[in-house]
Amino acid sequence: MMTETNVEAPLAATPQHRIFLSPLDAAWDPSLPTEDNDEYCWTPLQLAARSGDVQMVREILALNSSAVNDPPRGYYGQTALQAACMQGHEEIVRCLLDAGADVHFCGGNNFQRTGLQIACGQGSETIVQMLLAAGSEINMSPATNHGIRVLTQTYQTPHSAPKTFAVARYNGRTALQGASERGHRSIVKLLLELGAEVNAPPSPIAGRTALQAASGGGFGAIVQLLLEHGAQVNAPSARYKGITALQGACLQGNPEIVELLLESGADVGAGGGGFNGDGTALHAAAEKGYIEIVKKLVDIGADVNSSCNRRGQTPIQGAMSGGHEEVVKYLRDMGAVGRTGGGIFIFNHSAGQ
Repeated sequence: MMTETNVEAPLAATPQHRIFLSPLDAAWDPSLPTEDNDEYCWTPLQLAARSGDVQMVREILALNSSAVNDPPRGYYGQTALQAACMQGHEEIVRCLLDAGADVHFCGGNNFQRTGLQIACGQGSETIVQMLLAAGSEINMSPATNHGIRVLTQTYQTPHSAPKTFAVARYNGRTALQGASERGHRSIVKLLLELGAEVNAPPSPIAGRTALQAASGGGFGAIVQLLLEHGAQVNAPSARYKGITALQGACLQGNPEIVELLLESGADVGAGGGGFNGDGTALHAAAEKGYIEIVKKLVDIGADVNSSCNRRGQTPIQGAMSGGHEEVVKYLRDMGAVGRTGGGIFIFNHSAGQ
């Protein structure tokens, strides 16, 4: 599994801010159980790859080398290569690649990620290097089309031609997005040097651009690195459960990253995607109770009475919902009007906790 030694510490977090990376499986897909009770759906090779049984993997491949590319079964099934990459089993990954594992397979019912995309989130640079040497694509393209269901486009500048990427519909991550989200700075740097698309669009459902992912994770050095490579600070969020980079930093409670994004032109009035992202950056900071960030946003012009989300909820209602009386008083002092009650949490509170 992932080792903390490869994970960047968040940049200058506030005293009340702490970062805890959720288990990798849950990070990729919050609905994915950490313990799979459907083992009968997995082939013997897939089970051996997942559990780290190198000897069993070798014995199975010696008897039937074609088993290396048996497709996943069950709703959360994985190929042998996907499973080995998820668990960080370097020797097994090497055995599977030697046996001809398909590095671009990313199908399955609810796990549409290649081995490289998984490995970049898991954090083993050794596995990442092995997959790259085996020909794994850094930027999945429509031409590869190994099980990806959604094609989406992004414009690099207002007047440039769009580039088209293959992105999984639900909670998908490119290799760069996965590494950025989990704080693996050395892998991010490697991918950028090899031409990873810094502005690849987010998955339509719960996706993140690389910058949104790093900002939401509190990884300031990665945020800086991505911005230096042309990351769009105001890239649109995913349509559903999406957040902007600034919202992500506000939810994390990291004033240094907030400041960095604002200096790079982040729009304080931009909202995220529907459900668990609706609202502005001020909504996010107020709901979480980060008074220093709330003050910063208001100082530069954030609307204390903004009600851009579909419920018409204002920042002060979010602050009251969280029990943040200091934020409520400050917003009142700065001109917030209307009721304080009736609010709900409009952001996913698994982020930044």
